[in-house]
Amino acid sequence: MISKNSTYSLRLPASLKAAVEKLSEQDGTSINQFVVVAVEEKVSALNTAAFFEERRAKVDRKTFRRILNRKGGERARAGDER
Repeated sequence: MISKNSTYSLRLPASLKAAVEKLSEQDGTSINQFVVVAVEEKVSALNTAAFFEERRAKVDRKTFRRILNRKGGERARAGDER
């Protein structure tokens, strides 16, 4: 897979840059790699939240309640509460 990179000039407060430098050194990565991974994690979290919000919007609450309140099935067993 060929990936294209683009350059983005980033302004960080001095205290945040110092924290990133320290953490990236502890992590054994460059500052650039550390920031890229942090941005990837944030994008992933926001996309995941959007995915579940879309799913929530499609929920049929009547069907959900009917399934929860149906008769039958197995009784809870010891340890199911975990």
